Amino acid sequence: MFQRIKDILFKPKDTWPQIKSEATGIKEVFMGYAMILAALPAIFGLLGFTLIGQSFGPITGLFRIPFTYALVWAIVWYVLTLVALYVEGLVINALAPSFGSKQNLVNAYKLVVYSSTPAFVAGILNIIPALGILVFLIGIYSFYLLFVGMPVMMETPKEKHAGYFIVTLIVMIVIYFIIGGISSTVMMAMWRPVLF
Repeated sequence: MFQRIKDILFKPKDTWPQIKSEATGIKEVFMGYAMILAALPAIFGLLGFTLIGQSFGPITGLFRIPFTYALVWAIVWYVLTLVALYVEGLVINALAPSFGSKQNLVNAYKLVVYSSTPAFVAGILNIIPALGILVFLIGIYSFYLLFVGMPVMMETPKEKHAGYFIVTLIVMIVIYFIIGGISSTVMMAMWRPVLF
């Protein structure tokens, strides 16, 4: 796993063909990679909220969230992230024919899961909630990995590549806004008794 993380982060153009040729199914990709890495932002976010705390501005100072509340948030975030990966894989596969690409559900899931590596690894920085913007910026590299991997994994023609990527990106952003909204709502509902 560590070698795969290193390769996809630093040698994506060489790594995507290797990923495509591997005889791994959706279950192996999800259980052996996605479920492990997606836990990083949740675990380190849990620790950051409970040990370091979150600031709501210079006047409010730091609020540390009780462990139980933060644990519920982490579980919700983790589950929704895995659901999002699943939905994204379905969407990428469903959109493939519209962009002259080859439908292959396994490759679509590999594309989604492995391109998410930077966002998951950057989640370690959630140990300090104030670094959230840095986590976001590093996570943007996931979009580049998706862009590079799409023609390999989905056999997208060059002339349709940009359109396929843009539509997929819009769908992914909408999905993650929904996840962020749900997890923030859960967190704020739990914080309310603590804050007020």
